[in-house]
Amino acid sequence: MNLKGIVQGSGVDSSLNVTGKFQAKKFYEKYGNLPFDKIYISALQRTKESVEKFIDKGLPTEVLPELNEISWGIREGKVVDEEGSAYYKAMLKAWKMGQTDVRIEGGESPDEMAIRLKFALDYIMEKNEEHEILICMHGRAMRAMLCLMLNFPLKAMDIFEHENLCLYELHHTGSVFTIAKFMDLSHMES
Repeated sequence: MNLKGIVQGSGVDSSLNVTGKFQAKKFYEKYGNLPFDKIYISALQRTKESVEKFIDKGLPTEVLPELNEISWGIREGKVVDEEGSAYYKAMLKAWKMGQTDVRIEGGESPDEMAIRLKFALDYIMEKNEEHEILICMHGRAMRAMLCLMLNFPLKAMDIFEHENLCLYELHHTGSVFTIAKFMDLSHMES
């Protein structure tokens, strides 16, 4: 959901607003000098705009549609009203109870999203075993990706908190991922 209360998901390809552009600037100011070898972004323009300054400095970038946000189906593009809020809360409750096969009306389930995220993760790891990479994606998809990377069940995805342009830093030992930074927002404080 964006600042106007509109459900975005993977079906609404909106640009960053002024706040999002400011957050992207702050993110770059903090992390722009890190030695990233490559950037992976979803096919939605808001991820590209979030890391535009990294791209502008010449970092190789690859678009992976598999990193797109979950599809919120018939709810996308609509302002969240009381009914929509209740629907959203019911979906989150079902998923937390382990019903991750429950699909959003006209959209996808966490299980379906995880299949495409797993494809993206396998692809990224195959190409970048020894590299420093930056992945820019979306809140719900990021939570599911963290479950995949850290071997958590999808029903636990909400333990991974999210705010726009937060940073999760993970290290790969060759066989497992570990978290070095959890939803880091220190770049917004400077």
